[in-house]
Amino acid sequence: MLNARQHFPGLLGKVFLDAACISLAPRPAVEAIQKFLDLSMICPHESATAQHIVMDEMRAAARPAAARLINAHQDEIALVESTTHGLSLAADAIPLDPGDRVLLCDLEFMEVAIPWVQKKKDGIEIDVVPNRNGEIHIDDLADRLTPRTKVVAVSSVQWTNGYRLDLAALSRLCRDRKIWLLVDAIQQLGAIPLDVQQTPVDILACGGHKWLNAPFGCGFLYIRRDMLAKLRPPLTGYLSVQDPPGGWGEYFQTPTTTPVQDYAFVPAARRLETGGTANYPGAVGLAASLNLIHSLGQQPIAEHIFSLTEQLLAGLDRLPVTVVTPRERKNRSGIVTFSAGSADENVRLMNRLLEKRILVSVRYTSNVGGVRVSCHFYNSAEDIETLLAELRRILS
Repeated sequence: MLNARQHFPGLLGKVFLDAACISLAPRPAVEAIQKFLDLSMICPHESATAQHIVMDEMRAAARPAAARLINAHQDEIALVESTTHGLSLAADAIPLDPGDRVLLCDLEFMEVAIPWVQKKKDGIEIDVVPNRNGEIHIDDLADRLTPRTKVVAVSSVQWTNGYRLDLAALSRLCRDRKIWLLVDAIQQLGAIPLDVQQTPVDILACGGHKWLNAPFGCGFLYIRRDMLAKLRPPLTGYLSVQDPPGGWGEYFQTPTTTPVQDYAFVPAARRLETGGTANYPGAVGLAASLNLIHSLGQQPIAEHIFSLTEQLLAGLDRLPVTVVTPRERKNRSGIVTFSAGSADENVRLMNRLLEKRILVSVRYTSNVGGVRVSCHFYNSAEDIETLLAELRRILS
């Protein structure tokens, strides 16, 4: 998408194929943050209170932008620091009892598992489904469910090989069994669309620093509206309290206010936010990056990415490498992983590419992985051909 490349000056002088690690920020996001920083430096408003309110509104703009991305309502969106932050909040908020079980697969990034590993001390048990040649089959997950399984925690796209799960089938399974479905969507959103109306999930976490192109320490947490009341929010802050009549500016000027009272909290996902002064620049940058994605269109982005991955797969088939990523389009994402042999050989190959300013990664989990290539909307067919040409030179 040539019209997208103009927004990414970081593409100059390199072939950047590593959004699955951390993406480049687009110029509109950097400019939005700079505008916010100038505001913070100057305080052009009539009072610091008025300035605070404007800053809150600038941060809040990220919620509707995130909601639009997944076809949710903005009241179902909480702003969080990262996917890690969102998954940890969810694990603390979902009501579980000793003996309850959580189901994972063995391809997951460690953060999908860590919050539940921590809860083993509380009597929570973990079941792990093994992958089949880098794929996670819904039947295998279904076979491991028990009457005590309360949560299925999965990534919609696996981080080492780009395998995209049949989330719709898993959603139906969990809804039929009344099991919480918790989704890490950081390796999907921004590349391949996900509509939570068509594919219901209970909770979804997504950091901004990968395919959303917002490496500023801000992401979002989606909580399905009818599940919010069932959660036990682990945090409490004054911005999680319903706005008082007249707003906070007037409230803080009222002599009769007292800190100890019965507070009414907002009936929205932002109830799980810190409820205090948060990462304003990160949210401003996230909103700008999301608005760029919306301006380009999620479906055109996905089609462009699929075109690049098909070009890459065709080229890899003519090289002495093994493609690790599953081939079916319905299970593909923006990630294509291949192997030139052992892990050491793949690391050496990666380093040779890095010397040529072709940025890729090597990633493994449960013996699945290799050289990981991320094809994003700002990449071009020329980027892919440059990679393939260098691979041909190195591997010859």
